[in-house]
Amino acid sequence: MNQNADEMTMDNAAAAANADAFSPNNFAPISGDDHQLRAGSEARNFDTVKRIPVLVQVVLGSATMPVSALIKLGRGAVVPLDHRVGEPVDVVVNGRIIARGEVVVVEDDNSRFGVQLTEIVGPSTEEEDL
Repeated sequence: MNQNADEMTMDNAAAAANADAFSPNNFAPISGDDHQLRAGSEARNFDTVKRIPVLVQVVLGSATMPVSALIKLGRGAVVPLDHRVGEPVDVVVNGRIIARGEVVVVEDDNSRFGVQLTEIVGPSTEEEDL
């Protein structure tokens, strides 16, 4: 039993020594050249992040109804939404509202809709804490 306790004590001492070796206080200060290299690397990383596709959704409104009413819906049925005509629509990215805007007809192609942004929504207080 003493041998196991001694081994554990030695393992703990080795772990503590390794932790000290990697503590932030043991790193050398960043020189100007290192900072430039890191800035270039960060720019490349940001370029990579900028290429990630995200799903942008425009929410015209929503409705709540019992399943019995949902089952009765058929072709030609109209589902009233909670937004009114002329109210801004929500622009949602990854489940978060990032902006609001007005529905417009795209000038280049009259068969498509677009959204003209009227408000950029800032981060919520929960997101600011991150």
